[in-house]
Amino acid sequence: MSAPDISIEALAGTLRPGQRLLGLDLGTKTIGIAVSDVMRSIATPRETWKRVKFTQDAEHLLAIADEEDAGGFVLGLPINMDGSEGPRAQSTRAFARNLRGKTDLPIAYWDERLSTSAVTRTLLEADSSRAKRAEVVDKMAAAYILQGALDRMQNL
Repeated sequence: MSAPDISIEALAGTLRPGQRLLGLDLGTKTIGIAVSDVMRSIATPRETWKRVKFTQDAEHLLAIADEEDAGGFVLGLPINMDGSEGPRAQSTRAFARNLRGKTDLPIAYWDERLSTSAVTRTLLEADSSRAKRAEVVDKMAAAYILQGALDRMQNL
């Protein structure tokens, strides 16, 4: 186990035909989860998981990966606007390091700058209530992150 971090380009090369990808938006209280279609062209929000402890979170994510025949993970990496990495990015990298200890599935990062604000703006434009936005923003942010990675893979 414990595969290294890989680029989106390298991740694309590891996948079997029909394997999906899981996109994750790691928050301090929740994990937004999205899944690609088998053609890896469309990301769909799947769920928002309320974080418990790492082991339970990892087991849940790995069960979804197994159920969806996922070939890897794309984690949103919260990079600061100036390109530096702060505590949230370090926390994401630590989560990935721990997850790699439990799976052979490759993990790639995708710059998630502005993903939550883009999703929130879309929900506001759709006139979503505050309660509804809070309920769906994390899984939609995960789909936004995954869609960016999928679009990059389509252009390789």
